[in-house]
Amino acid sequence: MADNTKSPAPTGPLAGITVLDLSRVLAGPWCSQILGDLGADVIKVEQPGQGDDTRRWGPPFLQDGSRDSAYYLCANRNKRSVAIDIARPEGQALVKQFAAKADIVLENFRVGALAKYGLDYAALSAVKPDLIYASITGFGQTGPDKDKGGYDFLIQAMSGLMSVTGPADGTPGAGPLKAGIPVTDLSTGLYAAISILAALQHRTRTGEGQHIDLALLDAQMALLANQASGWLNGAVEPKRLGNLHPTITPYQDFACADGSVIVALGNDRQFHQFCLMLGRDDLADDPRFTLSSTRSDNRAAFLPAIAAELAKWQSADLIAAMEAVGLPVGRVNSVPEALALPQVAARGTVQAIERQDGTEVRFVGFPGQFSKSPVNYRHAPPRSAQDTRGVLAGVLGMDDAEIDALLASGVVADKL
Repeated sequence: MADNTKSPAPTGPLAGITVLDLSRVLAGPWCSQILGDLGADVIKVEQPGQGDDTRRWGPPFLQDGSRDSAYYLCANRNKRSVAIDIARPEGQALVKQFAAKADIVLENFRVGALAKYGLDYAALSAVKPDLIYASITGFGQTGPDKDKGGYDFLIQAMSGLMSVTGPADGTPGAGPLKAGIPVTDLSTGLYAAISILAALQHRTRTGEGQHIDLALLDAQMALLANQASGWLNGAVEPKRLGNLHPTITPYQDFACADGSVIVALGNDRQFHQFCLMLGRDDLADDPRFTLSSTRSDNRAAFLPAIAAELAKWQSADLIAAMEAVGLPVGRVNSVPEALALPQVAARGTVQAIERQDGTEVRFVGFPGQFSKSPVNYRHAPPRSAQDTRGVLAGVLGMDDAEIDALLASGVVADKL
């Protein structure tokens, strides 16, 4: 356990890097949390009296008096929160002072919104020439849609993702379906972190900072992967297939006598061994099914037989039998079941950290395990503005009188 008052020194690979985080909601905070987990000092700037919108995206809420939502908690550890009114000249001056000491600025305002405050890349890079400035928007800094707002659900639809997600046409419940997590926001946050790390390496090599332009639409289009490639290179328009795979068969869920399992056979050898295990040598030797390239084309001819065989099994028996011969298989778990897996416990995936008042916050930790520079969890997701006084004093060197004057004027705040 740790808290924000006596937190361990950062030990990750980004120790010594400072991030000024002007972002809110998810894509930006997800990126800055990754950087924080890797050891960067992340200063989260929030609006006085308002805070990050996701603080109110509940229930559920943390029962510690803050009423911060579980949604907010998932994306804001390893940060310190300050509240600054950037609409006022005094607030803009403070942000510029922070930027002068930062390595990275991260923001997700609409295109041009920060320019009117003198906080865009041109202005802040004039203060700090080697600054890395990352902007996340719905559609990017250029193009006919650059001024439109972007939202995860909207981009899932516009990008084509929902056209390949959900039950197939002609089956019950058919129709476009969004992913069960905000995959567009999360993937954009990941691409932002990757881009920032690349820019840091460029700065190390050349001394140059730069502006990184990231769009939700671009990130989600990149995640179309094989589906986009199939159209671009083979003129095959992808369709919704439910839990079927467009090119690998069988690679789907099957109903056993007591619940569903996933059978994921990625090559011809595995398919042959699977059929032998089921006692269906006829399927293993049928020339229509022996090769992956033809198996998917002929799936309707053998999947009903496979489904009938698997319906006779108890799921635990099937999993044990397939694992015994090295075939990939797994149960369809609920989120609570997944979090309780022995493998998850063995990997230390679920972590906990304490807020200043001792309230425990549990979370899924950073997935990378470093042999030389491990991540650590120094700060619980902060209450809004809880670190304003400490950051103004520690980073900008302000004394109590200066900070008191800023608090009295409303330029900064030390609570929501």
